[in-house]
Amino acid sequence: MSDNKDITVLVLVGSLRAGSINRQLAELAIESAPEGVQLKPFDRLAELPFYNEDIDTEDVAEPVAALRAAAAEADATLVVTPEYNASIPGVLKNAIDWLSRPYGNGALKDKPLAVIGAALGQYGGVWAHDETRKSFGIAGPRVVEDLKLSLPSKTLDGKHPREHAEVAATVRDIVGKLAAEVA
Repeated sequence: MSDNKDITVLVLVGSLRAGSINRQLAELAIESAPEGVQLKPFDRLAELPFYNEDIDTEDVAEPVAALRAAAAEADATLVVTPEYNASIPGVLKNAIDWLSRPYGNGALKDKPLAVIGAALGQYGGVWAHDETRKSFGIAGPRVVEDLKLSLPSKTLDGKHPREHAEVAATVRDIVGKLAAEVA
């Protein structure tokens, strides 16, 4: 990797809701990225068709091509996700399935990836985060297991995560450490 090139981190948010705490955590990560690190959100997960090998051809749907291109251009990935029914939101799982192909050689292969997020439960989405790490780990990226934040949303007391000093510092630290994982 060239010394004069910024590190690019793809950001995937597992919630489609505009006012989502996880979207706010992603905004905080983007705002707090260290110098030389650029976070690029991919906000088109809702446009992806459900994964189906029959439509995973050379002429793949444009949103899928855009996701794969964004992943190929990225040096690392930050996934910010809530927990839906004790697991991964469907829209995020679908993105994982698209990014896992071609099998064994997806666009995120061997690139560092971290999973963080917030959820309503007392454990802050830890089950969804563990499942997301597992699925991505099988899909090809190098999951950085010690970069974690599972935040019970009540911790924020209705405020944006940037207004909570400890959360902001943790997110900033995770982004910096994820960037440092880039070879």
